[in-house]
Amino acid sequence: MGHYTLCDLTADITQNSAEAGAALVELDIRETAGEFRFTVRDNGRGMTAGELERAKDPFVTDGIKHPRRRVGLGIPFLIQMAEQSGGGSAIESRRGAGTVVSAWFDLRGIDTPPVGDVPSLLRSVLLFSGPAEIVIRRTREAGNLDYEVRKTELQGALGELESAASLALLGKYLRAMEEDGNE
Repeated sequence: MGHYTLCDLTADITQNSAEAGAALVELDIRETAGEFRFTVRDNGRGMTAGELERAKDPFVTDGIKHPRRRVGLGIPFLIQMAEQSGGGSAIESRRGAGTVVSAWFDLRGIDTPPVGDVPSLLRSVLLFSGPAEIVIRRTREAGNLDYEVRKTELQGALGELESAASLALLGKYLRAMEEDGNE
């Protein structure tokens, strides 16, 4: 599993929210010189306390989302990677009210995976099917970067997010947003 980046972990957890019957998924990514932190909020199905404990167990899977898979690694892997990096995680969920997953990673830790390609992460998240609205908030201390993007606003500006032309424009836009903080 050494090929994972923090962006891969973020995408995996965000996809869980998108697949939880949520109408709204919010992703907050905050980055400082020493820490990468993300929080994913959804208003999906949520979990009971018992379901949440089972979701943390790597040897349990619901058998529905990935029928051939015998183990569920999303949340357990996130918890392990966050702790291994000198960071941590928190998960809150209520049946019928949604879930909030937060994780933070010490970027100076020798066991911390690389951050990865943030603009590609954001584009992938915005393309998840299911939620009517996806809101991404991005803050990075270096370069004083702070912006928000909404799936519905991008769809309004581009007309749709399916064609190669729209995807190329979306990718350019997200890269430009990230680079604005590097000036």
